[in-house]
Amino acid sequence: MKFIASPTASWVKLSSLLIIAITTTLLSQQTNAFCNLGGASKRSATSTFLQTGTSGSFIQHRSVASFLSSATTPEEEKSPEAKRKPKKGDIVTIDYSLKGEDPDFVAEPLFDTNGKVSFVLHGGNYLPGLHEMVSTMIPGESVSNICLDAGWGDKRDEMIAQVAFDEQNGLDPKTIKVGVELYLANGMKCRVTEVSEDNFTIDANHPMAGASYLSDVTLLTVENGPEADKMGYSPENDFGKNCRYEVATFGLGCFWGGELLFQRQQGVVGTKVGYTQGEKVNPAYKEVCSGTTGHTEAIQVIYDPTIISFEDIVKVATKKLGSDVYKLNQVGNDRGTQYRHGIYYHNDKQKEIAKNILDEFGEKCVTELKPAEIFYDAEDYHQQYLLKGGQSAKKDSKETIRCYG
Repeated sequence: MKFIASPTASWVKLSSLLIIAITTTLLSQQTNAFCNLGGASKRSATSTFLQTGTSGSFIQHRSVASFLSSATTPEEEKSPEAKRKPKKGDIVTIDYSLKGEDPDFVAEPLFDTNGKVSFVLHGGNYLPGLHEMVSTMIPGESVSNICLDAGWGDKRDEMIAQVAFDEQNGLDPKTIKVGVELYLANGMKCRVTEVSEDNFTIDANHPMAGASYLSDVTLLTVENGPEADKMGYSPENDFGKNCRYEVATFGLGCFWGGELLFQRQQGVVGTKVGYTQGEKVNPAYKEVCSGTTGHTEAIQVIYDPTIISFEDIVKVATKKLGSDVYKLNQVGNDRGTQYRHGIYYHNDKQKEIAKNILDEFGEKCVTELKPAEIFYDAEDYHQQYLLKGGQSAKKDSKETIRCYG
């Protein structure tokens, strides 16, 4: 096993004893501190940016109970319905801002951090601490200067180790300086934080571990989201009582990249990934990958049709597929029935729109067009996977989507 010092790109060998020490103090923490995705990652991929718990939320957050003392409620009377607290699955719209609590904190722009945003409550995206806080508010209520964990968790002492200089290690003290980044051969990264005559200290915590945001939030509206029993197909599916939001379902090969693409679209308020169009009840990822369950990896999108139409969403999907619309059971380098592409309509209006778009590709287009069937949510660690891995989900982001794994 080796270290590599990133500024000079020179390899430095480590002794067996040091390997054991590093393995004990750092590698054993890899799952929890660097990429705890709630289970074995897809294609053994490693997420190196944000922590996540088994609940699938990608950011650990501190208690928000203290925010109640800073809440202000408008004086005007509102109806009981207008003043109800939101529940899981509701679409909430907030006006908010985030700024680093520490002046030296520089946030990576992975999601929109100010202005008016709408999202499915407890449906992923944004800060889980923000979801928790909003769930205790009523429309018109405001809070200010609330501390929310910024996403890297607390700094952990067990992620820090002291390394000795000796001839067996072959480490040249001249190349080891404070601030130098070192990489273990397996890709784990750490920084040199102290250097003495006999040894140096490395820290494998994320540089922003312990950082937090200060947030100002006003809850503007709470609206009904699509009802669970309206997520399939019916000729005139309206997605639920008093629900103005709609649902679209697509198979676009690996669901990681497709989900992030939809997250970036204006008007999309929620996404999730899962499995559909198969026979087995509640399949697991490994079973779907075997190709024996009949399912395809799929993305379900909740959107505001006054901002983005179903036609526009279908065009986003087909643009991503490109020439793969002519390839059976294949998208990019991913092959197999579990990667087949399709548009799974929820009502006849969606069917007509999707058919007209697919017809433009000619008779050789093999993209499925079928009624939506039961959608089984994928494991928590798959949800918003690329956002968890450090890729931007900001609206209108144009950064290249890297579907690594």
